[in-house]
Amino acid sequence: MNLDIRFRQDFPGFTLDVDLQLPGRGVTALFGPSGCGKSTLLRCIAGLNAAPSGRCVVNGEVWQDGPHSLPTHQRRLGYVFQEPQLFAHLSVSANLQYGRQRTAQAQQRVAWERAVELLGIGHLLERRTAGLSGGERQRIAIARALLTSPRLLLMDEPLAALDQARKNEFMPYLERLHRELDIPVVYVSHAPDEVARLADHIVVMEGGRSLASGPLAETLARVDLPIRLGEDAGVVLEGVVVERDAAWSLARVAFPGGCLWVRDGGQEKGTTVRIRILARDVSLALSPATDTSLLNSLPVVVDQLADDSHPALALCRLRVGTSSSLLARLTRRSAAALGLEPGQAVWAQIKAVALIG
Repeated sequence: MNLDIRFRQDFPGFTLDVDLQLPGRGVTALFGPSGCGKSTLLRCIAGLNAAPSGRCVVNGEVWQDGPHSLPTHQRRLGYVFQEPQLFAHLSVSANLQYGRQRTAQAQQRVAWERAVELLGIGHLLERRTAGLSGGERQRIAIARALLTSPRLLLMDEPLAALDQARKNEFMPYLERLHRELDIPVVYVSHAPDEVARLADHIVVMEGGRSLASGPLAETLARVDLPIRLGEDAGVVLEGVVVERDAAWSLARVAFPGGCLWVRDGGQEKGTTVRIRILARDVSLALSPATDTSLLNSLPVVVDQLADDSHPALALCRLRVGTSSSLLARLTRRSAAALGLEPGQAVWAQIKAVALIG
């Protein structure tokens, strides 16, 4: 089960040239600066851009093979734009009904009640869309897309028009869709926080091409091509809340390879969460530190060393357990003083851990 996507198309001053194998489940983020080709690639997948040559196969269903291409209305996809594009003269219920009418009853994968409940819009059904907030309209647009029973959901920066407060309100709905629906999503964004919270797989784009593509945690831990989600390189780990310390407002998160203390975000024990650790917040030592203010220290193994963006700096990938990685940024002088080399056991001292969401 995967998405086989290959497109090459010339535009004035720009060429889209990608060859990608993407997972057929979860959320794949197309990430990169404005103008790098993210939305163009999404439109090619949808058939809205008529790429003269290419291939698009969605979980075994051929949507395009060279010049032979299904028209958009025959592709079982849902498309959510930056602007919701709802019918302002219709009620919310009528807008949703429009999405459901596009799909034969035998092909319906998401029931009306399920879409309404997932997006929390039951109280809005009889209202006209013109009087709703931007976040409410976007939730309705997603529900309408789900009611088309798509085999693939395409989302083109759906939060771009919302202010930060509305984004914070909206994100839990996207996270719930991620957890509870088995519909692959291709999600366009240049917002690091959205990618860190939602993505399982990431495609980093620049100038119409893919610089990197792979599972989020593995790709962010690369030192040959450091991916910066925002201000710095770092990793995102998924773990489970295993303890809450009410006296100090802290929570302990266990992940494959270890445990870390984070600020308590209110999640109950057993909740799956994501944490983010920046390379600049990780220092290394040859032995465990004592008499320190740092709460988090982990035994790790040096996996790889590489030059960083400045000649004074090095980037070190660290193996935690058998399946997790951290990044550490340090001066090349410090690396030499510690005698760092691949395979060496050291201690990672972590100054800050961010609980995502």
